[in-house]
Amino acid sequence: MIEKEKYLAASPVKVDQKELISLSGIGKMIQLDPSSIRSLQAGSYVSQYKGRGMEFDESRPYHPGDDPRNIDWRVTARSSQAYTKLFREERERPVYIVTDLRSNMHFATRGSFKSVIASYLAAAISWAAHHRGDRLGGIIFGDKYCEEIKPKLGRQAALRYTHKVCTHPDWNITETEDATIVDKAFNGAATSLRKFVRPGSLVVVISDFNGLSRISRSYLARISRYSDMLSIVINDPIEESPPPAGRYRLVSSQKDISIDTYSEYTREQYTVNFAEKKRSLFNFFKLYGIAQIRVSTSDDPIDILKQNLSKNRAN
Repeated sequence: MIEKEKYLAASPVKVDQKELISLSGIGKMIQLDPSSIRSLQAGSYVSQYKGRGMEFDESRPYHPGDDPRNIDWRVTARSSQAYTKLFREERERPVYIVTDLRSNMHFATRGSFKSVIASYLAAAISWAAHHRGDRLGGIIFGDKYCEEIKPKLGRQAALRYTHKVCTHPDWNITETEDATIVDKAFNGAATSLRKFVRPGSLVVVISDFNGLSRISRSYLARISRYSDMLSIVINDPIEESPPPAGRYRLVSSQKDISIDTYSEYTREQYTVNFAEKKRSLFNFFKLYGIAQIRVSTSDDPIDILKQNLSKNRAN
């Protein structure tokens, strides 16, 4: 469970806005500069547009070594020599936070629910964006509801995002009878994200990435070509490895089932399947230069975030 003394967490299964507002000071310690995000990346894929967040400043004569894609053809046509465009960094960069609150996120065998961990991470990054002077928006989605939040500037933008996280209707949906709904919900969120994210933004996706279909991957890959992207993958310890051999009872609001883990073969296959899923996800992120942070439900999510994105972090 998140430590109450540090973050005022009242419950491992629910959050309220007071707790998320308390992370404002911690947000000052989180580094959201493009260079900080890229230092986490394991891949070699780099697009000339990624993280650009630039707007036209002026034109000057072309010099050897300048990118020919930036030639100002309009000015060049009126002159006897080639001119190239100069760009300056936008003062306010859009930051889009995608928070997953599907039914599969309302789960943990140790620590706090994935959804609680995701909410704390989203809040800390929201405040970091505010303190940096970035415009904040994003998507909060669950099994049934997907809410788009257009980027805005200032403290009110962070308060608005944290409020919508706490009051999202899918907190009341803890399980679903139809597993395909979970997959479709991720596809819907990825589709919405692709439509309204502008090039040069920072996109942070906080999820367990269950149900990441080929369509969703293609949308995230396309966004990553033109924006910096950070994925925060949340897992429960039981997903990494099965519990000791035995018979376990699992109870939810609608079901009561028993699981037998005495079979050594079944335990081995369980571990192999998760390792393959983890490897596939890592390779996808690596291929498209998407930075990755992994968090367990038993971790302190704020400490993990500070370790990876702290201004005092050793590069």
